[in-house]
Amino acid sequence: KQRDEYFVKVGDRTITVSDFNKAFEIAKNAYPQNRIQRPDVAQEVRLRLIQQMIEEITLLERAEELGITMTDSQVEKALKDIKRDYPDNVFQEILLEYAIPYQSWREGLKTRLLMEKVIAQELGDKIEITHDDISKYYEEHFKDDDTSPDVKAASKDTNNIIIKILRKEKMEKAYALWIKKLKNKYAVARIKKF
Repeated sequence: KQRDEYFVKVGDRTITVSDFNKAFEIAKNAYPQNRIQRPDVAQEVRLRLIQQMIEEITLLERAEELGITMTDSQVEKALKDIKRDYPDNVFQEILLEYAIPYQSWREGLKTRLLMEKVIAQELGDKIEITHDDISKYYEEHFKDDDTSPDVKAASKDTNNIIIKILRKEKMEKAYALWIKKLKNKYAVARIKKF
């Protein structure tokens, strides 16, 4: 049956045609109707979605290998933190607007939190920002600015912002190489193309 067919396999995990179709229906809601009906836009969304799904099950496979889990209490704490930012009932209304069942959204949150935990454990401690990194950033972004402060004289807030920017950039580069290695390790197999 078509709903049982898979077109991507990562280790013991699969993405079935049915899984993908459900995810695509939800993803389409984020786009204006007139845009998502264009074949090129729909194809771009499909390709982006399948890459996201492959990365997700690759990271879940890695989490299992490392013994990393996400407890219900950790998920509940994250839920409370998210809901705190919304007035009463607005959070549920947003889910309804995008046609996402609450339980599906909660499971998605649990998966995202688990993925973040894996990434933090695998990459977080390996990202170092040196004094040279900060100096180079100043040189590249402030060299034509007459009011450019010396790195040592820069405010703590400015340095913290630069450190965050550099950490994000380094994390993205490290992630791209790391996820590629994981995909090779777990032998990502695609049996269907769009």
